Amino acid sequence: MPTPRPPMSKAEYVYSVLLDEIRSARIPGGTALRAGEVAKRLGVSVTPVREALRRLEKDRLISYEAHHGATVVDLGDEALAEYYGLRAVVEGLGARLAAARITPEQLASLRELHAAMAEDAEHGRYDLLGEQSRRFHLSIVDIGGPAFLGAHARSVRNSFPVPAEASLWLDEDQVKAQMEAHEGILAALAAGDGAAAERIMVDHVNRAGEFRQETPGPLTGGLA
Repeated sequence: MPTPRPPMSKAEYVYSVLLDEIRSARIPGGTALRAGEVAKRLGVSVTPVREALRRLEKDRLISYEAHHGATVVDLGDEALAEYYGLRAVVEGLGARLAAARITPEQLASLRELHAAMAEDAEHGRYDLLGEQSRRFHLSIVDIGGPAFLGAHARSVRNSFPVPAEASLWLDEDQVKAQMEAHEGILAALAAGDGAAAERIMVDHVNRAGEFRQETPGPLTGGLA
């Protein structure tokens, strides 16, 4: 019988809600976060809100300024380039390591996810692809580096707020290119070719960054 999971603490609840709202840019960069207002909205006391804000500050998603309090960090072009560059390194390394240790079951699971993405893309369900791609990438990193890389990859992705409407997966041409890259990564993993898996992953992430830098929108980030 599985051990029951402990209930989420109030501070953890506030953190998870604010993290999701910041990461999805429902709370955009530059927004002031007042502990009292957040506490009232989420139905908790101020204490867990302050704990959550300290954690978000540690994540570098908010900053404190004199006479202004907590403010959501407003990330610009330099942060965007750093974000994709760091993702390319971490996820590329994860792909290289995954090629040496992936099991048939894990490969089958990735192929199943890719097939689901292909079906959604064929039927124009582009709004589903961003989150599926996130799962695809993080699954590979988890396989390659379960001790450290998976947590690092999530930390990097959580550090850049992205509204759903800014996802590059909403662009039909990008969908085709991104899906082809995923196919190449799967082939390299199946062949146990770590160098190829890393090269394709790095190029894949960098191309996503280049597209986002060149494309105006509600935010210069993407969910690829």
